[in-house]
Amino acid sequence: MTGPLHVREDGPPKAPVVLLVHGFSGSSRSFDRLVPLLSGRYRVVRVDLRGHGSTGGHTGLDALSQAAAVAEVVAGLGAAAITAVGHSFGADVVLALAARTSRVERVVVIGQAPDYSYATFPPGHHLLPRFGGPLRRLASSPGLRRLGPVADFAATSPAMARTVLLDRRHVLADRPLDGQLRELGRPGLVILGARDRFYDCAKTAARYAAVGARVEIVAGAGHSVAGTHPREVSLLLKEFLAGGDPG
Repeated sequence: MTGPLHVREDGPPKAPVVLLVHGFSGSSRSFDRLVPLLSGRYRVVRVDLRGHGSTGGHTGLDALSQAAAVAEVVAGLGAAAITAVGHSFGADVVLALAARTSRVERVVVIGQAPDYSYATFPPGHHLLPRFGGPLRRLASSPGLRRLGPVADFAATSPAMARTVLLDRRHVLADRPLDGQLRELGRPGLVILGARDRFYDCAKTAARYAAVGARVEIVAGAGHSVAGTHPREVSLLLKEFLAGGDPG
């Protein structure tokens, strides 16, 4: 039996809702630098996905199951329409969420390619599902757990590594995110880091642009665009929300 997702809210309760969904080994804290730049104008809602942060758990970790859990959060917001923003694996979740509910009016993908066909993960990444447990115990040591990213990694279920690094490869090969975005037929914004070490920025931009998404590239940013360049991301989000469908 799994419990509800851990939720954090900032901003005016009656303002338009912006939902922020973190990626693998992250948490709601992944957006700590972005939220203050949005919460003056928007009701910013953050969740810890299953297997992460203060939600925890070891089941229901795939994107479809995660989206079902996030849909319960959305149903309780009382908002007619929201903008769902997903970073990395969170992009899979918000696209699955949008397919479940028409309350998701706009979708924003941050730092995620449509699939793994040209991914360049660090050497040995495929061993993480097997040896992630000892690494998490090390990250849980008192000297390291004060650090946000390290603490988030320590709190992540070991089962998430298999879900994201192994199972997800096959899921995205069957249903790449650019195809999902095209099927939705709703306004879409893609924000990429020019120096993303996991996915070639030019290839990713071309694929999303081909399905009609608005694509913005942040110079000097890597994979964690919102964490390192929150001001640029906030300006792009505000412009997107103000302008509606970019066409």
